[in-house]
Amino acid sequence: MAYKIIALDIDGTLTNSQKVITDKTQKTLIEFQKNGGKIILASGRPTMGIMPHAKTLRLDEFGGYILAFNGGCVIDCQTNEVMFQNALPLKYVPEIYDVIKDYNVGINTYEGDKIIVGNHLNKYTELEAKINGMEIKYVDDFVGYVDFDINKCLLQGEPEDILKLEKILAEKYQGVLGVFKSEPFFLEIVPKGIDKAMSIDRLLKTIHLKTEECIACGDGFNDVSMIEYAGLGVAMSNAAAPVKNAADCITRSNDEDGIAYIITCINTSMQLFGV
Repeated sequence: MAYKIIALDIDGTLTNSQKVITDKTQKTLIEFQKNGGKIILASGRPTMGIMPHAKTLRLDEFGGYILAFNGGCVIDCQTNEVMFQNALPLKYVPEIYDVIKDYNVGINTYEGDKIIVGNHLNKYTELEAKINGMEIKYVDDFVGYVDFDINKCLLQGEPEDILKLEKILAEKYQGVLGVFKSEPFFLEIVPKGIDKAMSIDRLLKTIHLKTEECIACGDGFNDVSMIEYAGLGVAMSNAAAPVKNAADCITRSNDEDGIAYIITCINTSMQLFGV
């Protein structure tokens, strides 16, 4: 099968432990695009947190795509068109806040270039801001402040608290909202039906590509659906065990240019771009 498009998670996959795309990985992905391949940056990050990496990989020049908020918003980098997005119904925000208010966790969403935070600030909130290069704006009345369209809420806290809240909220909103961990300390709350696989499927149909022509690479729990969906699902060697179990193959770690390695391996054994 000729692979024509690759979906890449960012943190722990595309970037190394210093949150940087190495020169080797950048060069390999630029060559991938020069030969006709397309790139999807598929991340739980907000759009602002993905844009710098899209620029590094020149997706605006080659016609790649940003899949932000775990698929809640998909953007054509060449035209800056929002191809589709799905908002989290605001009626659920007060309910979610009521569940988490007695836990030492932060709750955030995004407004422009700012992360809007309520309930608590902690080291994981600061990590989220650092990862995305965005400013934190803490508000005393989170529920009252958030009166605009949002793509998701993110809870940040100690893994034991996140695990408890995942169980409570997943049960409460089963069949209504998506509730899942992207990291042991991050709990994502998204509109029903939003995940990376569903959004990639919708994108591929829009641009007339087949599932079998897609590679998906990731390391986190929120990458499992796209790894299972793609024609070739790839887990990083630094991935969690459930991610590896979902994959067709395992590449090197994000600190060993695992993305460059898998593309090189495919190039040596089969036609990659098919153009």
